[in-house]
Amino acid sequence: MYDEKILERAIGALKTGDLQTRRAATDALGSMGETATMPLIRAMQEGDNDVRWYAARALVRIGRPAAEPLIRAMHEETNKDFRRYAMAALAEMKDEAVEPLIRELVDGQEELRPYIAMALCTIGEPAVKPLTGVINHPDPKIQTCAALILWKMGEPGAKPLTDALKEER
Repeated sequence: MYDEKILERAIGALKTGDLQTRRAATDALGSMGETATMPLIRAMQEGDNDVRWYAARALVRIGRPAAEPLIRAMHEETNKDFRRYAMAALAEMKDEAVEPLIRELVDGQEELRPYIAMALCTIGEPAVKPLTGVINHPDPKIQTCAALILWKMGEPGAKPLTDALKEER
């Protein structure tokens, strides 16, 4: 567990520091792990796009423990810039974010699907198998989303999509 003052100072440096200070704060916050997740998400919600970018980088370093809280924050925060930076962070987490993203695609808010779809599409190969598992979902909208994401991936998703659709018949 990190001292609360150290965490606050690092968040402050992320918001107001020069380039070198912000980069160092990003590294420090990322190495703090899950402890820094919610303060980083709040910084993304309250800050400008520069702050969002640095906070997103730190969240990527945290990885899997930050994925679900970041998705939950996307439910609450309607700011499109926040959602875009959150989506980019999730995409950069790669396979660590696939499971929570698939869960959100299936059970989450419809208005978040474009962000979730873009993150999964950007992740590519690690998302293919979980997406092909969603092709036969009872909700036709979910089926269509999964198929479109696989198609949009290009080569990594095209053959698995074709194979999944053949099996469906």
